[in-house]
Amino acid sequence: MSTGQGDGEAGGRGVDVRHLRAFLAIADEGSVTRAAARLRLSQPVVSRTLASLEKHLGVRLVDRSTHHLALTAEGVLFRDKAAAAVGAFDEAVDSGRLRHWPLRLGHAWSAFGPYTTPLLRTWQQRHPLTPLELRRIDDRTAGLTRGEVDAALLRGPVDAPGLVTELLFTEDRVAAVAADGPLAAGRSLSLADLAGEAVVLNTVSGTTTLDLWPPHARPAATVTVANTDDWLTAIAAGRGAGVSGASTADMHPHAGVAFRPLDDAPPLPVLLARRDGPGHPALPRLVSLAREIVGRSRP
Repeated sequence: MSTGQGDGEAGGRGVDVRHLRAFLAIADEGSVTRAAARLRLSQPVVSRTLASLEKHLGVRLVDRSTHHLALTAEGVLFRDKAAAAVGAFDEAVDSGRLRHWPLRLGHAWSAFGPYTTPLLRTWQQRHPLTPLELRRIDDRTAGLTRGEVDAALLRGPVDAPGLVTELLFTEDRVAAVAADGPLAAGRSLSLADLAGEAVVLNTVSGTTTLDLWPPHARPAATVTVANTDDWLTAIAAGRGAGVSGASTADMHPHAGVAFRPLDDAPPLPVLLARRDGPGHPALPRLVSLAREIVGRSRP
């Protein structure tokens, strides 16, 4: 493989590391323009480099049908392979000054709950050359299926194809109600207590649906939102009540929202998910550390 910048085109020489770097920059930035700026190349050169790589592979890696570029299914699979190849190349030719290849950990809300800070601090102490980047992405798989992260902390059942999940712990569910409303007066609540209210549902990244209630006792009205911030705002405004995991109370406090234990709701599983296939080489260490930190606090 060649390491020079050149114009990034394959010509008759096949694919080299420049093509992989250009693809990875586009995948990370979601834009050819920003990828070109990051690589210090012109936009036409980066576009031709991507087209040359796709022609060589015989598949389309990037969906150009929208303003914000997105990886195709083939692009998501290829990203891990390309990143592994570039990482191995950099280590082989620059072992004294290894490039820091961040491990991107996604979450839609509440991250790792009470274990978030211990996880980040311990990782930094043990693996200073591999930054652990925590990214909040409002998506049911926190960007994992789109290739935006290497692993994700997810809550509730996950049925997206091509993912491998591991249960780390379960957390109790809580009711979220307006702090100045009548339901906030109780020390704990039940699903029946919420059935007389409209229920605020995060339909993009949340886990609560009307199926949480018995068919004969479901709330009559719902308010739908697209992220945790809007969910909290709607509840604080008295538009309805919500249900979430216990970590939400600590990770997303809001002056207008009171969280109360929900006595009769099933616990919420917290999962560590990754794509089924080659991935970031530090993933096994992340899984091991997550287990260790949870184990420290478990009887």
